[in-house]
Amino acid sequence: MSVKILHIDSNHPVLWNQLEEAGFENHADFKSSKEEIEAKIQEYNGIVIRSRFKIDKTFLDKATNLQFIARVGAGLESIDCEYASSKGIHLIAAPEGNRNAVAEHSLGVILSLFNNLNQADAEVKAGQWNRESNRGHELDGKTVGIIGYGNMGKAFAKKLRGFDAEVLCYDILDNVGDENAKQVSLAELQKRTDVLSLHLPWTPQTDKMVNADFINAFAKPFWIINTSRGKNIVTADLVEAMKSKKVLGAGLDVLEYEKLSFETLFQDKNTPEAFQYLLEAKNVLLTPHIAGWTFESHERLAQVIVDKIKAVYAQS
Repeated sequence: MSVKILHIDSNHPVLWNQLEEAGFENHADFKSSKEEIEAKIQEYNGIVIRSRFKIDKTFLDKATNLQFIARVGAGLESIDCEYASSKGIHLIAAPEGNRNAVAEHSLGVILSLFNNLNQADAEVKAGQWNRESNRGHELDGKTVGIIGYGNMGKAFAKKLRGFDAEVLCYDILDNVGDENAKQVSLAELQKRTDVLSLHLPWTPQTDKMVNADFINAFAKPFWIINTSRGKNIVTADLVEAMKSKKVLGAGLDVLEYEKLSFETLFQDKNTPEAFQYLLEAKNVLLTPHIAGWTFESHERLAQVIVDKIKAVYAQS
């Protein structure tokens, strides 16, 4: 009997085509509601998603024949992983697929902030030639602190090898440091860091982790980059730190205010005061959750998912 897979988000054709070639039966439904998908999910052995909706207990109880859930992305926080695992469902993600894209994006954000590239570009295009106010900083000699040293953190540290910067990492796991980053305690990282880059999942432990107390524990004013999850930072506390110059600049690819499907961010007309500050601040660089969103990672993510799905059935 063939393995039936329901794709509820569009992805690179590599995913569909290679699964089909391997003998899997593909079905697509990019428009139905969660409830409509639940009504037929018992027909399927696998589901491929990005971020359309949460896969919760209600969904999983209806998915009586589900053997795997594959998320074409790095994180699985939109899935009740514990409940899915209790039902023997394989959980598949693809952090290997976009780690290089995230690393390059993070580096680009730091260099842009340090050299006022966005501000300078806007001023020149507006007929202003301001050199002194756009005097920049150099990464050479700075200390970069990475919190979360998994796929993304390691890829970013590797990109920093071309700069004469010291790279530190902090992680809840022991012995993850390597030739690209020295693993230290959180206290030491906060003591020495000039640039902080977050590469964390969103968990109960990381939710609102970067708050006023966390920020004030840093010994020096610092820049912050977040390409992980928006809810890891309390935006109001970040803004207060920027006003006091404790935080010198911020590059945020993710925001606390994002909904699960991201695109709904601007539908709420009541813009939070802290978000309004970010929109207007010259030392803030905002991007719409695109750190891992390259043409190359689009294909690579799909390939990783294909390979992992095939591996599940190769073992059985």
